[in-house]
Amino acid sequence: MKEIRLEVIRAYPVYARLLNGPNADAIRQGVEQALSAFVDRVAEPGKDSTVRDELLRKFGRVEAYEGRDMGTLQGAYRLGARVALRRAKAVGRHYHLSATVVLAFADALFAYVEELEAISREGYVEVQSRAASEVSALRRKLLHLILAAPPLSQSTVMELCEAAAWQLPAEVTLVALRSPVPDQLEAGLPADVLADLDIPQPHLLFPGAMTPQRLATLEKALAGTQAAVGLTVPHDQAADSVRWARRALQLVDEGVLADAPLISCEDHLVTLWLLSDPPLMSQVAARELAPLRELPASRRDRLLETLRVHVSTRATAEQVGEILGVHAQTVRYRLRNLDARLGDRLTDPDHRFALEAVLRALDLRGGAGD
Repeated sequence: MKEIRLEVIRAYPVYARLLNGPNADAIRQGVEQALSAFVDRVAEPGKDSTVRDELLRKFGRVEAYEGRDMGTLQGAYRLGARVALRRAKAVGRHYHLSATVVLAFADALFAYVEELEAISREGYVEVQSRAASEVSALRRKLLHLILAAPPLSQSTVMELCEAAAWQLPAEVTLVALRSPVPDQLEAGLPADVLADLDIPQPHLLFPGAMTPQRLATLEKALAGTQAAVGLTVPHDQAADSVRWARRALQLVDEGVLADAPLISCEDHLVTLWLLSDPPLMSQVAARELAPLRELPASRRDRLLETLRVHVSTRATAEQVGEILGVHAQTVRYRLRNLDARLGDRLTDPDHRFALEAVLRALDLRGGAGD
């Protein structure tokens, strides 16, 4: 036992503190337990090894807590086995044991070492899994705080960033996802992406702008799940970014935006703006188009379509007629009718702007001015 300890410390100085520190007795007992269990295995193959197994798992947990990989502990186990084999060979020579017996001992010894490694790895993985789960929970909480309204204080967010091992960026980009989200999606995302996926409206937070490389990574991770990418905003405006992204998905459902695997809010800014508050836009439409309210629906629709093309293109009657597929004289007649009914609304800058916005919104929604 002493020889094994000295060899391990010489080969792995990192263990000197553990083998000479306050936990040295517990470690020594664990090693002795492992060695005696090997001897017992030869005498009684079915003997219970519960105590030994728990000690080995503790060794694995210590490796994880210390931040080492399993390679160091595996190396120490195998070094201990080589020391034990060296001693066994000396004993074999002293008692004139056959080479076959010594080889059989070596095979059994190294098979036993593999068993020790496997059990220690269970403790190692246990700690790693728990740590990953805790960090994941902290990061979800951090995402909630970033999206809180009103935003929490910078100091509160920074404290949680430190606990979650995540650096707060100046800007963020939010992504809204369709639910349910595939189990493997999060595994395909970059490590610095915050995610909350087990909720009715799942979403992601990408630090900084959505670069082409990150967009490609996102598309690959989505694997068919529809998503909308919000705008890149300062981190204290993250709630706006995810709100716009969710609205984009709603507009897909409403048939306003084309159905696609990945929608970018950047490509639909005016649409998002015009349809950001449909009830309010309906109120504006009712006010601006009030002079046309009493007209039959079909006639009102024809006048509104002519007006929309006219105010959005500033084209001549001939050009508007070509766009609408009607004669220029028909366009002139409709414009005179509109002028008679709307009057100053067509010349006043504020009313004209409101009219153009209303007409664009109605066209996006595919509705008439009712």
